[in-house]
Amino acid sequence: MIAWSQHLIILPILLPLLTGAALLFIAERQRVVKAMVSLASTIALATLSLLLLGISANEGNFDGVYLVGNWAAPFGIVLVLDRLSALMVALAAVLSVPVLAFTLARWHSAGAHFHSLYQFLLMGLNGAFLTGDLFNLFVFFEVMLAASYGLLLHGSGPLRVKAGLHYIAVNLAAALLFLIGVSLIYGTAGTLNMADLADRIPTIEPDRRMLMEAGVAVLGVAFLVKAGMWPLCFWLPSAYSVAVAPVAAIFTLMSKVGIYIILRLTMLLFSDGPSVSFGLNVLLYGGMATIAFGTIGVLASQALARIGSYSVLVSTGTLLAVIGLNDAAATSGALLYLVSSTLALAAFFLLVELVERCQVAGATVLAVTMEAYGDADEDAEEELEGVTMPATLAMLGVCFAASTLLLSGLPPLSGFVAKFAMLSAMIGTGSIGVPPTGATLAVAALVILGGLATLVALTRAGIRTFWSAIEITVPRVLVVEVVPVMVILVLLAGLSVYAGPALNYMEATVRAAGKPQTYIDNVINKEPLASQAHGALEEGGG
Repeated sequence: MIAWSQHLIILPILLPLLTGAALLFIAERQRVVKAMVSLASTIALATLSLLLLGISANEGNFDGVYLVGNWAAPFGIVLVLDRLSALMVALAAVLSVPVLAFTLARWHSAGAHFHSLYQFLLMGLNGAFLTGDLFNLFVFFEVMLAASYGLLLHGSGPLRVKAGLHYIAVNLAAALLFLIGVSLIYGTAGTLNMADLADRIPTIEPDRRMLMEAGVAVLGVAFLVKAGMWPLCFWLPSAYSVAVAPVAAIFTLMSKVGIYIILRLTMLLFSDGPSVSFGLNVLLYGGMATIAFGTIGVLASQALARIGSYSVLVSTGTLLAVIGLNDAAATSGALLYLVSSTLALAAFFLLVELVERCQVAGATVLAVTMEAYGDADEDAEEELEGVTMPATLAMLGVCFAASTLLLSGLPPLSGFVAKFAMLSAMIGTGSIGVPPTGATLAVAALVILGGLATLVALTRAGIRTFWSAIEITVPRVLVVEVVPVMVILVLLAGLSVYAGPALNYMEATVRAAGKPQTYIDNVINKEPLASQAHGALEEGGG
């Protein structure tokens, strides 16, 4: 008999798949029914993901391997739940609830089949996090991308169509690279199961290993395109800045799929053996270039949505550079930073739509012009003295200030704790007990400068919006719009309060991922149910 807890591993894929398919048969005019079904399914998914997160921490009694077709690896489809995959599934599921709730105000009815696309996106995300096979990773990757195409175009408009076409073209090219890389790996190693591949790499002949590494490099380019590493990130700011607010919020998680796969394959395939540390220098210097590019973009942008888009690149570059350092202590802080920055960016994109309702068209451009030429009307400023800020503006201002603290990494919130953990590992002796190198210090400096640039850009934007705006209107904000933003910020506040236990979990996650033999043994030695029953009968007969 298989434990009931192991059957839960497949539910994060099945639940959104069945929900999305069922919603296709409900007429679009019954939007309330579709919304309630989708929201109930998403809440159930979040509850399930937190349960799996707790189960994965019980390493002694749970191997986390699920044979979908009851075929042993490497022949069958294998799902693997460990601390790392459980963390990503929980992050996706928990974030999806407030983002979906935000859409109920207006955006879920702005186009056809929104809820089905949203559920299929969650299915693709969870499948990519849980799969133990590169081919099935491609399948889930394509499901995720196909749903994201429709979501990016949701709400129509020429800017979204233009950015959507660029987005589709780039991701189709990345999918082609994915197939080429997978083909090279299979042709040289004879397997696509991640555990079996990690087991075979040390025994591959040197000439064939070169082809295998070339395949992994091509595969890595496909994921770096999705993650947005410079210079492969030219599509990201345009796409994220024109997407509707809830879509941009959930897209912040999609950019972390590439980070997750790169971290998984790096620690599983290249932590030891003849190809040890393969590609780490590319991640290190590419991540540094991405931080620099994102920092320049943040400072140069005036629109809030573009500041958020370039902040995604700063976050991505930080994670890639830290992975490239190959230091366990810094990687633990990076995982906490991944969770914190993803939630903070999602809250920021949702908040951008509400804040922009305060602004009159063209007011930002006019404010920049007046700053440059000093034509501000001092009498108008005197008239505004003593005017009470409406409650709606005050609430948005507090949320904006909290987002600024989180994204720039200022104390006392989780963004500061995560950056402090990374920087202390980089500037100190780290987990390997050696002084920092020049590249390590350069990463630390770029992380600090990126936070400073984000603080300057968001402070400037906040002053223009809430303090010195030429003309400001009190926006109409619904409860269903502001509550999701506040829920995410409350989650981040909780992460700040419990930063110690969270960082302990991240450290245990990195330690577990740094022992690939445990992962390999769990997958390769997992027996189908019939074999287990046969073995039990033989023991009973003896």
